[in-house]
Amino acid sequence: MPMTRRGRHALLLLALLGLPALSCAGAPSQDQALFASRRLELVRGIRLGGVRDSATLEALAAVPRHEFVPPAEQALAYVDEALPIECGQTISQPSLVASMTELIQPRRGLKVLEVGTGSGYQAAILARIGCRVYTIEIIAALATSARERLRRLGFGAVAVRQGDGYLGWPEEAPFDAILVTAGAEHVPPPLVAQLARPGRMVIPVGASEGIQSLLLVEKDARGRVRTQDLFPVRFVPLVRGRR
Repeated sequence: MPMTRRGRHALLLLALLGLPALSCAGAPSQDQALFASRRLELVRGIRLGGVRDSATLEALAAVPRHEFVPPAEQALAYVDEALPIECGQTISQPSLVASMTELIQPRRGLKVLEVGTGSGYQAAILARIGCRVYTIEIIAALATSARERLRRLGFGAVAVRQGDGYLGWPEEAPFDAILVTAGAEHVPPPLVAQLARPGRMVIPVGASEGIQSLLLVEKDARGRVRTQDLFPVRFVPLVRGRR
């Protein structure tokens, strides 16, 4: 079967990005080919915007973001903006997902805790890179749907827990990296304690309403902690369980 114009365009973008062509069984549907083309255009824009980590870019080019948003939002899945998902939550804009992923210096085998599973997109990006992913979501319905979605899309190795992400996942600690995808009022001490030596945590901190600061928290081999303020962001608030 001859390659379509969209197929040629997708391969050209992969070449421009320096990414491998993705294999699939059978010919994709017209909608899937269009999604793939838009996804690659988005990733090219993210690369031009400054993200350089090849593993992160390859994962964004491979993971179908449209599968992680409600059907009504799928037409906007490859626009670089946050979108609403179930239970009043959001999926972060892809460029921010890419920047936060790059900041933890991802690599195969890295043990990562994610706080705030949402629809599971960030967890899928990390899993595609080859990280060992543990993700916590306080909203039970989201945790259940994310677990099912990740399994359906081939990311069944991701461990999903319903619970209070502020408290982390102590029985699985330490973690080489921690990604928090909800705005906290302060850096949670339990998460700092569960960070490996050395380890990195990326977390938005600030008021629950309005602009927060994205922080990079680094723990060195001696356990000393250094915090760097990176840039302003806006996330949904980190919800706590009953205390």
